[in-house]
Amino acid sequence: MRLGDETFILPLTAIRESIQPKREQFKTVSGKGRVLNTSGEYLPLVVLQDIFELGQVGQSLEDSIVVIVDTNEGRMALVVDELMAQQQVVIKSLETNYRKVRGVSGATILGDGRVALILDVDELVQLNQEMQPKRTGTSEQGNLA
Repeated sequence: MRLGDETFILPLTAIRESIQPKREQFKTVSGKGRVLNTSGEYLPLVVLQDIFELGQVGQSLEDSIVVIVDTNEGRMALVVDELMAQQQVVIKSLETNYRKVRGVSGATILGDGRVALILDVDELVQLNQEMQPKRTGTSEQGNLA
């Protein structure tokens, strides 16, 4: 998947579905932070550009694609710009070759020579929960802008 100029890899086994959300599906819920209302269920919304501090590289939430993934904590919604092709990759450990990077289980080299990070969806849940107090101000209810 792509976010701005960055390419990320998700394990196929974690992906449940992808959707093009509508603005009214995005909410902020007290105690949970940003969520996506889909099929009557409120899923934690993980904005990768915030998690990895990429700045405003992607599209607005309404123009993005949301990938619903299964984690040990339940389902969550990842915001991305584009879904790319499914492909087999060789996984290299970042911890062995560099250092531990939270939210990332490894890396791979793409066919064009660029490095893509392989996301750890279970750790993304933890990172997202830790970031909630930073994102939400004094008012946590209502629609997201």
